[in-house]
Amino acid sequence: MRSFDIRLDTTFGALADPTRRAILAQLALGEATVMDIARPFAMSQPAVSRHLKVLEGAGLIVRRIEGTKRPCRLVPGALDAVDDWLRQLRAGLEANYDRLDALLAAPRPN
Repeated sequence: MRSFDIRLDTTFGALADPTRRAILAQLALGEATVMDIARPFAMSQPAVSRHLKVLEGAGLIVRRIEGTKRPCRLVPGALDAVDDWLRQLRAGLEANYDRLDALLAAPRPN
C-alpha cells in the first residue's frame, strides 16, 4: 500500500468519529487547551486526550507544552491529501456524467 493511501486511511479513520470531527471544528476557531476542548463534551479529560492522540497520529493536529497546559491547533494543509483525492474522484464522476449526457443527447434509431 502506498504512503498516500495509508495517510488517507489514517485521516478518514480519525474523521470517522463525530467527537473528533467536533474537536476539529472547535480547533478551526483557534488554538485551545485540552481542558478547553473537553468542556463541551460529556466525557472525561482522559477520554478527550485519547481522541486528541488519534487526531495527532493522523497528522491533523499538533500539541505543544506550555507549562502545565497542552494547547492544540490544526496542522495547516493536513487535509490536502483528502482534497486531492476528492478532486480526482470529482473529475472521474464529472467525466462519467458527461458521457451519460452525450449518450442521452444522441439521436436514437427508430
